[in-house]
Amino acid sequence: MRRARAGASTHLREELELGGSLIAAASCVVAIGGADLFPIVYLLMAFLVGFMSRVAGLTLLGVALVFDTVANRGASLSTIAAHAAFLGLFAAMYHVVLAARLAAAKRAESGAVARRIREVEERARTFRLVSAGTQDSVPGVKDQEKWLLASVKEIEGAVGSALEIAETALLSHTCAAFLLASDDRSLKLHDCRSASDRVQRERFSAGEGVLGGVLKRGVPVRMRSPDGLRGITYYDGSVAPVKALLAVPIVEGGGLVRGVLVADRLSDEAFTDRDERLLAAVSSEVLRSIEVERVMGYIRKARDEKDRFYRAIEELNRAGSPEQVFLAVLESARQIAGLDFSAVTLVSEEDGKRVHRIARMTGVTAQGRALEGRTFPDNNGLVANVVRYGAPLPGRDLKAMDKQVIFDADTQVRGLLALKIFPLVAGDRILGTLVAGSRKKNALDEDRLGMLEVMAIQAAQAVLRAQLFEQMEKMATTDGLTGLFNHRTFQSKADETLAHARRYGRKCSLILTDIDHFKNVNDTYGHPIGDVVLKGVARIIREKARDTDLVARYGGEEFAVVMPETDARGAETIAERIREAVMAEVFQTETGPLKVTLSLGIATCPDHSTEKKALVDLADQCLYHAKRHGRNQTVSADKLPGVRRLAASG
Repeated sequence: MRRARAGASTHLREELELGGSLIAAASCVVAIGGADLFPIVYLLMAFLVGFMSRVAGLTLLGVALVFDTVANRGASLSTIAAHAAFLGLFAAMYHVVLAARLAAAKRAESGAVARRIREVEERARTFRLVSAGTQDSVPGVKDQEKWLLASVKEIEGAVGSALEIAETALLSHTCAAFLLASDDRSLKLHDCRSASDRVQRERFSAGEGVLGGVLKRGVPVRMRSPDGLRGITYYDGSVAPVKALLAVPIVEGGGLVRGVLVADRLSDEAFTDRDERLLAAVSSEVLRSIEVERVMGYIRKARDEKDRFYRAIEELNRAGSPEQVFLAVLESARQIAGLDFSAVTLVSEEDGKRVHRIARMTGVTAQGRALEGRTFPDNNGLVANVVRYGAPLPGRDLKAMDKQVIFDADTQVRGLLALKIFPLVAGDRILGTLVAGSRKKNALDEDRLGMLEVMAIQAAQAVLRAQLFEQMEKMATTDGLTGLFNHRTFQSKADETLAHARRYGRKCSLILTDIDHFKNVNDTYGHPIGDVVLKGVARIIREKARDTDLVARYGGEEFAVVMPETDARGAETIAERIREAVMAEVFQTETGPLKVTLSLGIATCPDHSTEKKALVDLADQCLYHAKRHGRNQTVSADKLPGVRRLAASG
């Protein structure tokens, strides 16, 4: 009880202590009063199961069964079984019924909350705090709901106070504020002070009766008739005849009528000029309260949009690789503009021709994610034209265009009603484009377009930085002539591969290869032809090796291949494949065709050694053994004399 008063949750031990004590007390009562009182235990069990945790309830059910068995030692087995069955039945039924009631209560509560939120949103649209039909899905939606609720309450409080004043001052039968609904075709009661309970609560046409005339003309109306006025449409059913009426339009600064403030009397006493001025002042107060909240809403919306914009810029600045940049810019653009489709394209030169590639995209299209990685040549599509002219396109409404060709004629993106493509400009270079599209016609307003344009500039800088970083990293890790890993990268990656092989007891082979008589090639044909041969041999080795193999230029005309998960026999198979492909290759020179051959040496971990230096030395010995014995061959460490002794010493 002390823990409950302190707001702390109870422990299982405390539940069992309390429940066990109650079961013991009930069993004593049954023992004293006789078996006729045993239903007390059934009711107690239902109570315990309903208000305690499931584990405690099941445990206490077992305790009750033990008490019952002990108390009825002399009873028949059928009696004990019947008691046990009834105990279990009462516990299960009460648990199920209680769970069903709780679930129903939760559903009812959720439904009530949802209805209240819908009502608040409708009120907010009526007050023009949000756009009609808005379905924005942005972070912080719960905060938005809280703000709408607070704003609606603030307006309702201000309007209620104003109507209290008007009713008291005008001595009216009904004083009510009717506002145009979000569809602008119907009126709905916002608030009223009336002696009648027949004031129309549901929407009614805004073009009928006295109120319709006030809305249409936008001027106050005073009417009086001893026999009762006609055209009173804001009552539901029959009421006493209204003999005097005063209606004042609720008009915004631009002359747009937003509703009507009306006061009526059942007596024949007409409203005066003073009454009209009073109700007009009340109307201005109602409008002012709505305008204040609307302005606060605009300020809050602008603040949130700027916050999202600055966060997007921060994400772009933190992105390190082009892929991270693409993800950051697309996600940020989606949040800022609520886009249904967005993409980043890159442009490059291949064989002197401009080629576009869809680097990344989000959104639903007819072809789905198949668009990512798609390339297309320079054409008359919007993306190509944005790159060509360096300006955002299209410059007109999509419906005015005969055909929307965003990427190329074979790539269709359907269902977009708003589209803008921005160039990714970095200095004097255009790296690609940012494509922004939405199914909502007015989604890309001036503010959003401005933020997207700035984001495109930042994205271009981020892409350029990431590309330069990749180029620097490539220059630091690859050989400039052949495009293979360089010697330093080979050393570090070989260490990682061998460490993995040692840790998990896997095979790993190393191939060292050398171009036979390469010095003669340079001396006879010149170094430019030698470079052609080096690049050609590197290409063949890379093509014949597997995707998981590490291929590097070891130095000069030597190449190395690290082959994880490969024994000596498998390495020899791939080495022979490389040797035969190089032997079959013909290099064309000014003095005629040129052919070269390779010598290859193989060492395997852990068969020959588990250390990198020993494996490299052993593969090198195999390589030179091949050269000394005729070249153009593959030699494995298994074929060298004294290998086992070398491996052991290594």
